[in-house]
Amino acid sequence: MSVMMKSRLIKNTILYLFMSLLAFIFLFPLIWMLVSSLKNEFQIFADIGSIKAFLPPALPDGGYFANYVLAFQRVDLFRYMLNSLIFTTGILIFGLIVNSMAGYALARFNFPLRHFWLAVIIATLIIPPESIFLPLYVLIYNFGWVNTYTGLIVPFVANAFSIFLFRQFFLDFPKEIEEAARIDGCSQIGIFLKIIVPLSKPIFATVAIFTFINHWNDFLWPLVVATEDRMRTIQIGLQYFMNQPPVQWGQVMAALTVTTIPMILIFVFLQRYYIQGLTHTGSKN
Repeated sequence: MSVMMKSRLIKNTILYLFMSLLAFIFLFPLIWMLVSSLKNEFQIFADIGSIKAFLPPALPDGGYFANYVLAFQRVDLFRYMLNSLIFTTGILIFGLIVNSMAGYALARFNFPLRHFWLAVIIATLIIPPESIFLPLYVLIYNFGWVNTYTGLIVPFVANAFSIFLFRQFFLDFPKEIEEAARIDGCSQIGIFLKIIVPLSKPIFATVAIFTFINHWNDFLWPLVVATEDRMRTIQIGLQYFMNQPPVQWGQVMAALTVTTIPMILIFVFLQRYYIQGLTHTGSKN
């Protein structure tokens, strides 16, 4: 083995060890949460501060999944998760449609004050969401949308950041493909649906991940609009669950683990498009 190959091997080994250590640092809270969800109350506190905190326990009373069963029996976590899935998926689906079309229009169409409206859209990013919650709630209340999925979803369909990401991605899209389709008689909406959308999976996946994670973790707006138990989302349900005495930390960890699963799944399934989407959104103005 040559000196150059040995040097490269050593560098790669050090790099992978460093990356593995970094990954563990980021993952150890999740590992601790998962392991703690399999333990009873006594085991959780007895193992804190030792390596046992990250090791599966001896079989506790009721089995490893006793905390999960008790957590679902204590509150209606299934209902809360279903509400969050409807809320988040609704924003995701309608948001992808609206924001992608808005981004495409800003990237391709020459209409009056196009750059002005782009600046206005970007400027809305500096407005704290909490500052508009009161007038937004009054509007939703007057529409009769309190304690409805419509009231939860509609205010967040349009998103300035998503529009900006789509616009930046579409600026890099080859115009020659669109022109060839137009020569073949394809309409503008046909070009968008049949050509642009299928070839833009990376940016759709990137926006989908951002949207899902952001709104799956939403707390304040569902707290304001969903005042009835049947409409509570999972984050509100978890707060309600943790405020019920006595607090059983094994059950809390089980509920948190179940809550984390959808976010992990969507990232796992869309991760191969995620980096591609990010790398194609900043090369043009």
